[in-house]
Amino acid sequence: MLCEEKLDVFENGFKDGKFKLRVEFYGKDARKLLLAIIRELYLPEYGEDYVYPFECAKEFWGIYLDPSDITAGEPSFSPIKFVNRSVLSRLEKALEGIDAPEEVRNSIDLEKAEIVKLKKTLLALGKNFVLDERGFLIVFNKPSARELILKYLGMLDGA
Repeated sequence: MLCEEKLDVFENGFKDGKFKLRVEFYGKDARKLLLAIIRELYLPEYGEDYVYPFECAKEFWGIYLDPSDITAGEPSFSPIKFVNRSVLSRLEKALEGIDAPEEVRNSIDLEKAEIVKLKKTLLALGKNFVLDERGFLIVFNKPSARELILKYLGMLDGA
């Protein structure tokens, strides 16, 4: 669904021509996180009162999310000092449990990812993906999107 001249929202993500950004999720529902990102991208243009692309995406996805419910924060994770086979196996098992197209799955390189511990879960942070051991896989086309995703990672807690 076209929510803005250059913002196309689809079932599991969005593509934005203005910011040249594409973000998709697989596995558990991460639409609230994507809504938070869309709102942040368009907030400077629309202002606090009514961010049309955010409202349009909410309507398309059938999600109620008040802007005051959006929680941003820097996640406090601890780096994993030694990535052993057990850690990689946990992440590989999480990836196998996510229903994603084969080409997406094949593009995930856990060996090269930065692996961190966040509360009770492991995260694999790649140049073009974030894999959460709880069953979330978020892929994107620009490395700068990773910071936005990490900023709103708390939005997945209620998922």
